[in-house]
Amino acid sequence: MNGKFEIKPIAYIRSDFGSKFGIPRQPGLVRELEARIIFEKEFRNDDALRGIQEYSHIWLIWQFSENADKEWSPTVRPPRLGGNTRIGVFATRSPFRPNALGLSCVQLIRTEKTETEGTVLVVSGADLMDGTPIFDIKPYVAYSDSIPDAVCGFAVPPTDLLEVSVASEMLEIIPGNKREALKSVLACDPRPRYQKDSDRIYGMDFAGHNIKFKVTENTLEVVQIT
Repeated sequence: MNGKFEIKPIAYIRSDFGSKFGIPRQPGLVRELEARIIFEKEFRNDDALRGIQEYSHIWLIWQFSENADKEWSPTVRPPRLGGNTRIGVFATRSPFRPNALGLSCVQLIRTEKTETEGTVLVVSGADLMDGTPIFDIKPYVAYSDSIPDAVCGFAVPPTDLLEVSVASEMLEIIPGNKREALKSVLACDPRPRYQKDSDRIYGMDFAGHNIKFKVTENTLEVVQIT
């Protein structure tokens, strides 16, 4: 079938991640993370959300907006495999895809009516950068979407969480309702899997702050928050 198929964003997400670095590698890994889904004016219609509160989780179909204009590759090198092993792009969740689309299941915490942005969806566990365009929202249906005995290849859940060390006076710079989320994000080890330099200082954007840290063996130490 020939012909051009176009889609447009129905909403954008507002999250604590100002850049890709540090975003959890899968949705739901850090449940303390909260984000807000802001609908475009054309789609700010409460009828379109009627009944969504009856679901605990929703699927988000979104765009890897940072990679939208980049060439796709038939094989990619997943960081989890050390960055050297090539895997077919359709066997991964790499952003370097023909259509640069992502899929995430997030928890729907609540709907919130606002004067300026209409009804907003507040979700937790999102693995999306601030400003990511969302193309569609669908309810998560447990009896069909959950397959307990599914085989997941190399995409196994992380078991090697880091111990996070951060001075209390430094942590106070972060808003109180975001501190546990930050520590959970850091515990998941934001570094690329193949980077193990204990002397290197890494930096990531979170909640409008720059978090600088280093990792020695199993401990991540926050050295500066600005």
